[in-house]
This record gives sequence, structure tokens and C-alpha cells, in this order.
Amino acid sequence: MKRVLKDLYGAGVLFFYYIKWPFVIWLVTAYLYLDFKDNIILDILWIWCIILIVKDFVYKFILKKSHCDNGSCKKD
Repeated sequence: MKRVLKDLYGAGVLFFYYIKWPFVIWLVTAYLYLDFKDNIILDILWIWCIILIVKDFVYKFILKKSHCDNGSCKKD
């Protein structure tokens, strides 16, 4: 069971890290131009991707934080 949850977590991280921008653009295009029917699951994923995009924007440009702030990425 622990292995399955670990795999699901890894898949979720990869999905939301690499697919959030294309997914947001694709879903808007699908609804507006391809006459997609409403789907609550896709809507929830779209909202979650928008939240992650806003979070990335805030961390990068407003708070100016990165994963290297704690000194773990020092160049020797």
C-alpha cells in the first residue's frame, strides 16, 4: 500500500510540475473552440493548476524565494 501511495505522489508531482501550463491552455481552448462538454473533474484539475501557477509566480517574482535559499546549492 505504501508503494502505491508513493507512486501516486510521484505521478502527481510530475503531472502538476510539467503539465500545468499546457493543461490550462488546452482546457480553455477545448471549452471555447472545440465544444467540449463540462466535466467537473477537469474543472477541478484546471483550478488546481491555476493555483499552482499563481503560487509559482508569487514565490519567484514577489517573494523571490528559491529552493537554494537554505544554502544547499552552493557552488564550490
